[in-house]
Parts: sequence; C-alpha cells; structure tokens
Amino acid sequence: MGEGKQLPLFESKEASFRLVYKLFASTIFAAICWIWVYRFTNFPRAGEQGRWPWIAISMSELGFGLYWIITQSVRWKIIYQSPFKQRLSNRYGEDKLPSVDIFVCTADPLMEPPSLVINTVLSAMSYNYPPEKLSVYLSDDGGSELTFYALLRASDFSKHWLPFCRRFNIEPRSPEAYFSGHHSDDKEWLSIKKLYEGMKSKIESVQKMGKISEDMRKQHRGFSEWNPKMTKQDHQSIVQIIIDGRDRSAVDDDGFQLPTLVYMAREKRPNHPHHFKAGAMNALIRVSSVISNAPFILNLDCDMYPNNVDAVKEALCFFLDEEKGHAISHVQFPQNFHNITKNDLYGNSLPVINKFEMPGLCGYGAAVYSGTGCFHRRESITGMHFKDYKSKHDSYSKREDKRTVDELIDASKVLADCTYEQGTLWGKEMGLVYGISVEDVSTGLVISCRGWKSIYYNPERPAFLGMAPATMDVVLVQQTRWSEGMFQIFFSKYCPFIYGYRKIKLGVQMGYCVYLLWAPLSLPFLCYVIVPPICLLKGIPLFPQLTSPWFLPFAYAFLANAAYSLCEGQSCGQTFKGWWNLQRMRLIRRTTAYFIGFVDVIRKQLGLSQTKFVLTDKEASEDALRRYEQEVFDFGSSSVMFTMIATLALLNLFGFIGGMKSVIMDLNLNGSSQLILQTMLTALITMVNKPVYEALFIRNDKGRFPSSVIVKSMFLASLACCLASVF
Repeated sequence: MGEGKQLPLFESKEASFRLVYKLFASTIFAAICWIWVYRFTNFPRAGEQGRWPWIAISMSELGFGLYWIITQSVRWKIIYQSPFKQRLSNRYGEDKLPSVDIFVCTADPLMEPPSLVINTVLSAMSYNYPPEKLSVYLSDDGGSELTFYALLRASDFSKHWLPFCRRFNIEPRSPEAYFSGHHSDDKEWLSIKKLYEGMKSKIESVQKMGKISEDMRKQHRGFSEWNPKMTKQDHQSIVQIIIDGRDRSAVDDDGFQLPTLVYMAREKRPNHPHHFKAGAMNALIRVSSVISNAPFILNLDCDMYPNNVDAVKEALCFFLDEEKGHAISHVQFPQNFHNITKNDLYGNSLPVINKFEMPGLCGYGAAVYSGTGCFHRRESITGMHFKDYKSKHDSYSKREDKRTVDELIDASKVLADCTYEQGTLWGKEMGLVYGISVEDVSTGLVISCRGWKSIYYNPERPAFLGMAPATMDVVLVQQTRWSEGMFQIFFSKYCPFIYGYRKIKLGVQMGYCVYLLWAPLSLPFLCYVIVPPICLLKGIPLFPQLTSPWFLPFAYAFLANAAYSLCEGQSCGQTFKGWWNLQRMRLIRRTTAYFIGFVDVIRKQLGLSQTKFVLTDKEASEDALRRYEQEVFDFGSSSVMFTMIATLALLNLFGFIGGMKSVIMDLNLNGSSQLILQTMLTALITMVNKPVYEALFIRNDKGRFPSSVIVKSMFLASLACCLASVF
C-alpha cells in the first residue's frame, strides 16, 4: 500500500515520429522562403502591368507563410495524457473523494428545448460517482418557467433512472440517446422507457402551450417566482433547490442518496449589463459556493451530454496526483458530436484539432478552455494565482452546512442579483472574463498567465457528445462568432504576446494565435480566390511557368501540405471524402464567416458596434435534417455570406474558362504559357465549389440558393469580370 501511494495517477507520453515531422516541416519552410524570394526578386516595376495584383498576392503569401509558422507551435511537441482511474479508486475510498459541482447552462427554451436540456441534466446526475458528492446546477438565462417545469419532471424521473443506470451499467446515460440507440423486451427496460416518454410528452405539451396551468403551479412553490410581467431580460433572481442532497429522505427507488439539484435564473434588468454566458457562469460560481462549494467544477452546455460514466474520476486523476496535480487549474475534454454524418458534411467534428493541435498545446502545459466539457479547480477559476495556492489534498470531505433550504436560497439569491458585481473584481480578476464573446478562451489564457498548468485529455470513449449544426447557415453564424471573438482577444489587452509576455511560454502564445488569427486569415484567402481569376481574364501572369525552377517551391509547398493534411485526417479516421469536405468548408469559412468576423472586430475597435452573443440554434426543420443526413448541402438562405459564396464560386468559374482559352492560345502560338499554374489554381477552386454550382443551376429543392442570391451573385461576378476587362 505504501508503494502504491507513490504511483502517479496519470502519465504523459510524447507522440512518436516528431523528429521526422520536424525534418519534413523544415523542407516546407525552405519552400516558403523560396516563394518569398521569388516574389521579391521578380517584383514588377512601377507602371508595369500587374504590379498591384503582384503586391496583393505577395502579401497574401507572406501572410500564409507567417501563419504556417505559427501553426507549427502546436505540432512541435504533442503530448498525450492517460489517467489511472483504478489507482484513484484504490487510493481514495468513496468517503475521501472530493465533491464536484456540475454547471449546465441554457439561455432560450425555444432554441434550446427543455427536453434537450433535461437529458444533459439527467446524464450529469447519473455519473459513476458517489451521488451525495454531486451537485447539479441548471443556469436558465431565459428565466423560463417552462424550463423550471421540465427540471421538476426530470427530478421525479431521476428517482427511477439512476437505479436503472446503476443496475444495468448502461452508457450513455442520456435517456434520449440511450433509448434511441438500444432496444430490449425486458419488462423493466420497457417500464423505464414508458416513464421517460411520458415525462418527455408532458414537457413538450407544456412547451407547445407556452405556459404553466394553475394546477401545475400548485405542485411546487417555486412557480410563485413567476408573474405575467416578467420577461427574459427583466426579472428578479430565482434560485430553487429542487433536490437537497443533505436530506436523508431524498433517495431514489433503491434507497441511494440523490445528487443535489438546483435551478438558478440570475437577475436581469434592462439597464444592467448581464455579460451573456460569462455572467451566468460567474453567478453559478457564487451561488454554488453557498450551497455546495465543491472544490471542483464541471461546466457543460445544455446540448453537450455526458457520454462516459467515469469521466469525473478520470478528470480527478489529474487534479489529485500527488506530484503534479496541485498545479493543474483545469482539464479540458474535446467537443465531440453525436450527429456527424459519415463524411462530416460541414467539417464540424474537428478531428485534427482534437488529436494533434490541442495535445500539441498541452505539450507546453496549457489547454485552451473551450467553454464546455471542462473540469475546473474552484480556486483557479475564482482568480487565485498559483503562487498563492496551497494544496488541500487532505481536506476534501464535504462540509456540513446547518442552514435550512430557505436560508440557503435567500443567501444565494443575493449572489445572483445583477447589482452584486458592481465595485468588485468579478469579470476582471475573478471568474470568467467579460467583454469578449468567447469568454472561455480568454479566461483560460488568463488562468495560464497566473502560473497554472492545464491538461487536455482525449479519451478513447468520448466523454461528452453534443449536437453539431445541421445547416450551412447555422454553421457559418457559429464560425463568425468564434472567429470574431477570438480576434477580439488578439486586439484586446489579453493578446497572448502582450498579456502573456514572460508569463507563459512562447509556444503557448503562438498556439493560442493559431485560433485568434482565424479572422485576419480571411484576407489572404479572399485575395487568392479573387485576384488570380480576374488576372486570368486580363492575361496577367502571377505565377512562374511550369518549366521554370521557381515552379518547384510553389508545387512542393502546396502538395506537401495537402499530403500531410490528408495523412493527418486519415490517422484521425476521416474518409477521403470527409477530408475533401473539410477543405471545402475551410475555403468557405475563411472567405465568408471569418471575413465578417474580421470586419465586425474592426467596427468594434472604431466604436461602431458593440459585443453581441449569438446563440446557436439547436433545432432544424425536418426537411433540413433530411438533407443533412443525406449529405446534401443546404444553401436555402438569403444570407450575405451565401451571396459571397456564390459570387466567389462564379468568379473562379469565369476565370477558369477565360484562363483555359488563354492557355490554349498561348500553347498554339508559343508552345508554352505562363498562365497554366494560375489556371490550375482556379480549376482547383472550381472543383471544390461543385456543390455550389449544383445549388445554383441544377437543384430544385429548398436547399438550393434562393433566386435573390442567384441574381445578386451573377451580377457581382459579371461586374467583376467587366471591370477587369475595362481596367
């Protein structure tokens, strides 16, 4: 036993073949340098045709090269983590394991249906962990009595669901996910399924009515908090302890203690900023400190349900390790999705980021906090610097609070008031950072700068499963918010190169910038899809001939990067078509959503707009879902970004046609052409845009481009061609 206590609770292993990769990367870097040399030594003279396009392409290639250098920071030292949960169980009995608070956040009962929310809550309550040491908090930023009603129904169902999960050791423990993927003729199985469907039917019928009947209101005193004058943006703080984990009578059907279950809707008033999800999380941190005050916190989005019953124990292996655990602030799990199509139509699954880039950042002792699926040490997220932290391995026993439920509720409501944070450090030095739409990323960066280490852990069985967007419109809105928020960090005082100077390693600073610079990356991409086709129409060459030695660095840099990207995708289990879909979505995202995000940040810097938080819609029409499952792209929106997609696709099609004519004429007259590489570039972009042309000219379903988008894109692409011929 004495020797067993000295064994580590987790181990770190460096990925193999890193030396081979470094040699390979150095050859690409050499090719990039030769491309820069070519651009500089062949610079057109003043007044010479093609000077400005040459400058634009040269700046784009400079941007591509510098960004590629930054991306190497997350591929230089890839570290994979492995916990030993059996050692944890042997070392800590159930009575010695620390308590864990679980935060589930929702904001709108229409975009995030209560039936979806309670599945996440129920699966969080069902962890393979002592239930008396779990406390589940639901933050309802919509302040909806419909969500509160759903949580009440879920609390009743949990008395049957938790024993069922234990008895049959099932996974996943989200009822909807479990029953949709399993079937049995067992009497108990059928009985539990009937109970679940009955609960779900009641919740959905109440949601359809849009209100709670008087009979239902009498079932719980918590409904007295709501009145007809309340709105989503104007209501008092509401805290209700639905299940009190201290109450010995709060047990399930098998007599086991139920986890504590709390509903919270923080106060909102029109004249007080509420800081979106960051404000909700900070209110949860304060409220939970009064009710349960667990030393560790797991936060989840309402659509990201736990999929691995041992995820809590696996995370605690990192925190409780005797040698390294005291320095760890948070353990981030990857975002995985249960509704990804076979070939990942919209590139939602992030396999390369999950398998290579995030573990690459972990090689420097840092992990990007992604906003969901993350375990936190309470001290680190409330603002404590690592140098001030004292390990409390021997004091994790749950404290006894003698206050009544009513007293706890009254004390909690004060902490959820909208005026509580005035004159405090909340949102600055305490809790999640305010003023940035991706508050999670900036908060993780700030925590790293306080001296804490963090872990990225990607288990074989996904710890959490969420719902990926099923329409192109929602995908691009989400990507716009992400790219805008991350570029906003780069422009703020939290820029890693400034805020992190001498606080975190250069590799961490660069690793963060791989994502913070998504938005400005749109500029070189837009240049590359606009300038070459226009110059083709005017016969202006921008690249060397195939017979020139300068052709080699261009060809090598492109082909080597593409081949390596394909190998990365294949090693992550991507199909070739899935990899091709990802290349298409990268092009689309970088020339639309990222550009919009870039423009929005510039407008904010000029004081022309304010930070907004756009909630991702979790619901899609049956027609849209059918197209998604059949892997048919959905362009059925009049969004500005859809006009951009169609215009750029048409411009490259026109450029390719014009380029082919010029190349054929040059070959007939001179036997060679300087436009071949340029034409090949537009041909590649045209191939990538095949689904766009189908949605423009062939398809007749609701997923095709609207007539207004077709007309506008045809006009804009034709105008660009006409202007090219004139100037």
